[in-house]
Amino acid sequence: MNTTTFRFYLVFLYAILVLYIGGIEDAISHGGAMGYEQPKVNYYNGGNGKADYNVEHFFRGEHTNNWALLVCTSRFWFNYRHIANVLGFYRTVKKLGIPDSQIILMLADDMACNPRNSYAGSIFNNENHKLNLYGDNIEVDYRGYEVNVENFIRVLTGRHEPEVARSKRLLTDDKSNILIFLTGHGGDEFLKFQDNEEISSHDLADAFKQMWEKKRYHEILFMVDTCQANTLYTRFNSPNILAIGSSKFGENSYSHHSDPELGVAVIDRFTYYTLEFFESVDPHNVTLYQLFNTYSPQKLQSHSEYRTDLFNRPLDQVPVTDFFGSVMRADLTPSTNVNEQKNEKEETTINNNNSNENIKRKSPKTKQISYRITEKPTSIQVKNNNDNESNLFNSKFIVSSLIFLVVFGLLSWSSNFVKSNLILNTNDLKDLKSKTK
Repeated sequence: MNTTTFRFYLVFLYAILVLYIGGIEDAISHGGAMGYEQPKVNYYNGGNGKADYNVEHFFRGEHTNNWALLVCTSRFWFNYRHIANVLGFYRTVKKLGIPDSQIILMLADDMACNPRNSYAGSIFNNENHKLNLYGDNIEVDYRGYEVNVENFIRVLTGRHEPEVARSKRLLTDDKSNILIFLTGHGGDEFLKFQDNEEISSHDLADAFKQMWEKKRYHEILFMVDTCQANTLYTRFNSPNILAIGSSKFGENSYSHHSDPELGVAVIDRFTYYTLEFFESVDPHNVTLYQLFNTYSPQKLQSHSEYRTDLFNRPLDQVPVTDFFGSVMRADLTPSTNVNEQKNEKEETTINNNNSNENIKRKSPKTKQISYRITEKPTSIQVKNNNDNESNLFNSKFIVSSLIFLVVFGLLSWSSNFVKSNLILNTNDLKDLKSKTK
């Protein structure tokens, strides 16, 4: 065998080997190569015996309750989008299980009843007008001029006047996770309230410090959608606070689109892409790290940044439902409704002047603790890929091999090597016939 023939077959064998290895890698990626399967992890779900494949069961926090404080600090018709921002968050957290009793909603103006609103009683964050954010079941806790810096600080610190209703109070404890969302007009380390007063980053830092000292939270997710939003959390020094803003120092926070019928912008970019994320994923199976990575400068036209030095958990181990959803816990409730057991009976005979009656006294009932699940567990159904597992010689490998052989044959048929070594000419055929005779 000469050198040319050797090279020809070497290239052929090399190509077959490449295709074979590719088939092995493809089979392994599907968990079916050589008969091996990818490991599966089962999670206990309320005793129903079904497997759950969601992030919540992997990285559940130590909190026992969730609260949300949603604040729009702007009034006047041209700030319509700020109301829509807050109501979009309000709808999302309610959809994920936080009840109205644990949501404090502060709206500085009532855009739904504004005379300029051509859709009376409705607020939309999209120009197609398919989703009314105001709806029939909205509960506004602070509205109009009640939305000011003083009331906001009082809500955070819990320093209310005695006559303030419980529905207006943030009744949190040291096991509460709190989502705080602010939107409006701001600047370098300040946020305006109704174009009348401002709250500074120092005020916020001091309020959070009081909350931590009074054990009013376990963890806080602080989100701000305003101009130069990232400057609002620079003074924070209390533990367990995760903060993110829509724009860095010197940048504006822009609206996403306008409604030609209303004549105003209806939502900001940061809020729009946050809500879009929740609509496009399974919220029980994603982390804050995935959410924060969706805020690209190309989408926002600004640079969203987050601060994690005060937070003691890695973001890829924090489910979004730790702040945007409700928790499921087993409460211990004392139950006195127990089956009466006649174990020990003390009978005492008492002589009464009026009548001789025998009175039996029983020993007091003992209290037992009964366990009950206060909320129904959430399960995520995941399709099983066992039926689709690929073996070593899968269809992709076979098709690729056939295509390669056809192309390789066509190319080699036209080569000088094949013509000189493999294709028999007429003289070769005459010599072959003479030899056979």
